[in-house]
Amino acid sequence: MDVFERPVQQLVREFMRMPSVGPKTAQRLAFFIINSSKEDVDRLCSALELVKEKIRFCTRCYNLSEGELCRICRDDRRDSRLICVIADFRDLAALERTGEYKGVYHVLGGLISPIEGVGPDDIKIAELIARVRDEEIREVILATNPNVNGETTALYITRLLAPITCVKITRIAYGLPAGGHLEYADEVTLARALEGRREVTG
Repeated sequence: MDVFERPVQQLVREFMRMPSVGPKTAQRLAFFIINSSKEDVDRLCSALELVKEKIRFCTRCYNLSEGELCRICRDDRRDSRLICVIADFRDLAALERTGEYKGVYHVLGGLISPIEGVGPDDIKIAELIARVRDEEIREVILATNPNVNGETTALYITRLLAPITCVKITRIAYGLPAGGHLEYADEVTLARALEGRREVTG
């Protein structure tokens, strides 16, 4: 027998579709919405609609953007000849929190993972290689996570970039345990990792 009315059950089910949200968390979120004022719920609904309507991918780096180019690619104070390659937007946010990195990014949109059926063609590797060839890039920083998928992706990209001799390829130095994730690292650790990056060869 269901304890709650159908609209509540439906709301809980929708929250459970979100990553890492189990039944108990979904219920807490549903109860929060139920106990919120109509104005608060309307603001949340408006924010959800706005992000789906306005946010797209940057045509240059594949970061989230409201226009053709994201805020970082539009910023002429950034060093556009320095590209930091990351798996997704959460890693970008983590690196930006350090305040140390002044280059631009390339968001792969995932990592090579044969077990999950993700190959090089499923993420933005070809687009990265095209950027390096077409733009005057002096360094590519590989900042994928220090796990099997991150290392596999970094090695694959290194081999593709190796023939482009004018580009320096570096791998971020990690003050993280193997298998760790950038998004959970503190700013000091990430800043030191950027400073201690090393050059890699194919």
